Amino acid sequence: MNPSLLPSLAWFAHIARHGSFTRAADEMGVTRAALSQNLKALEQALGVRLMYRTTRHMSLTEAGQRLFDALGPALGEIQQAVQTLDDLRDRPSGTVRINTSRLAARALIEPHLTEFHLRHPQVTIELVMADSLSNIIADGCDVGIRLGQSLAEHMVAVPISPELSMAVVASPDYLKRHGVPRKPADLAQHNCINYRFPGTGAIHDWEFTDPAEPDIRVTRTVAGSLVTNDDQSSIHAALQGLGLTQIVDLAVRDALASGQLVQVLEDWRHRHAGFYLYTPARQHLAPKIRALIDFLVEKREGLAVPLAAR
Repeated sequence: MNPSLLPSLAWFAHIARHGSFTRAADEMGVTRAALSQNLKALEQALGVRLMYRTTRHMSLTEAGQRLFDALGPALGEIQQAVQTLDDLRDRPSGTVRINTSRLAARALIEPHLTEFHLRHPQVTIELVMADSLSNIIADGCDVGIRLGQSLAEHMVAVPISPELSMAVVASPDYLKRHGVPRKPADLAQHNCINYRFPGTGAIHDWEFTDPAEPDIRVTRTVAGSLVTNDDQSSIHAALQGLGLTQIVDLAVRDALASGQLVQVLEDWRHRHAGFYLYTPARQHLAPKIRALIDFLVEKREGLAVPLAAR
C-alpha cells in the first residue's frame, strides 16, 4: 500500500463520520475547500468515486460505504494505540466518549456529572446517545454502556448497576380510577403505554416471571393510547395518569420512593442483568477510562441500597 494515501484515508473517514464537510472542517480547524480537494485527490488515486456531494448535501457511494466500514475499526485501533501514551501521565485527562442508551445516561451518569468533574477536572465526558447497539470502535467511542444480556462475549465488561427488574408502574390517580391489576392477564382491561425499539421498530412485549414457576419467562402484548420510542416520555405519561407502563425499575426509582408512581404486579416482575460499562478486550485502559470505571462502580454501591433505607 502507498503510505502517502494514509492521511487522505483518515480525512475521508473523518468526513464520513460527521456526514458533513463543514462539521468535519470546523472540528479539525481546516477549511472546507481543503477537505474537498483532499477527497478529490484520494478519489483520483483510487480511481473510484467515494462520495456524492452538492452544495448542501453529501452521501457515501457504495464504494465509499465499503471503504468507510473497513477503515472505521482500523483507524479506531490506531487511535487507541496513540491514546495509550496517556498512561505516561499521572492524572487522568482527555475526552472519554461514551456510547450509551438514554435510560442509562439519565440514571447512571447525568446525576453525577458535577461530582465527577470536581474529582477529575482534566477529563471531558462526551455522551453519544444511541438506544441500539453499535460498534464503539467504528463510532470512535472509548466505552459503551448497555444491559448485560446484550453484550458480545469478546467485550471486557464491568457492572455499574445492581440487578434490575422490569417494573409495571402507574400513578395513584390512575389506579384509583381503573383499579389495580393482579395478574398479567388483567392488563387487557387497562390502558398500557407501549415502547417501540428505535433500532428495529418492534413493539416491546411486556416481560414477566411466573411466581409459581420462577424459571419460566412470560411475555404479553399490551395495548393503549400511546406508543413512544423514548423511556422518559412513557414515564411522563404515567406520571400524568395516562396509564400503566413497564420500564426498568432504575428509571423510576425516585418516582416510586416519592409516591408519584406505584408499582403493581410485583410478584410477577421479571429480573435481568444490570447495566455494564464495556470496552474491547484489546484496549489498554487509559487513566481517564480507569477513573470513569472506578467512579461508576462506587456509585453502583449506592444504588444497591433501597431508597427507603437511605
